[in-house]
Amino acid sequence: MSIPKILAFAGSSRRDSFNKKLVKIAAEGARLAGAEVTYLDFKDLPMPLFDEDLEAEQGIPENVKTFKALMKAHQGLLIACPEYNSSITPLLKNAIDWASRPESGEPGLICFRDKVAVIMSTSPGALGGLRGLVHIRAILGNIGVLVLPNQKGIAKAHEAFDENGQLKDEQQQQEIHQLGNKLATVVAKLSS
Repeated sequence: MSIPKILAFAGSSRRDSFNKKLVKIAAEGARLAGAEVTYLDFKDLPMPLFDEDLEAEQGIPENVKTFKALMKAHQGLLIACPEYNSSITPLLKNAIDWASRPESGEPGLICFRDKVAVIMSTSPGALGGLRGLVHIRAILGNIGVLVLPNQKGIAKAHEAFDENGQLKDEQQQQEIHQLGNKLATVVAKLSS
């Protein structure tokens, strides 16, 4: 059985993002299940707002090419999705839109084909960002990603994490670990 390769990221660039903390916990669960995990922080890979004129005049930006290469090199995606106004963040939607653009000789949506994803969220609100997960699930599913039914929203994010970025509630910590474990297990089975 080959080692599953998983790319983990949050749809936030904020330095102290709760969703960055959350996806790192899931990534730990995937590693414990035997996966090779790459963590990506979008703060380190800024992309311009998607613009077909910019693409036509200057080509695909270098940071987009880097993101696309990372997407192509991994079979699984762990994505923590902050909720903005009951939906997906502009940062995450922009990254998806750029990654969907084919380069010369490349089939469309190559970055999303045969990918398996697990999505999660955390929010200061009572629903933990679950409303936004409906939208990200639909977007990813429509571009060919198999989004596993397993997901989790952690409410009251501003109270949920300790000073080390771990969840204070042990059951929640285990549930997020299990998301990473489940993705690693499914990707390994599909790759064998």
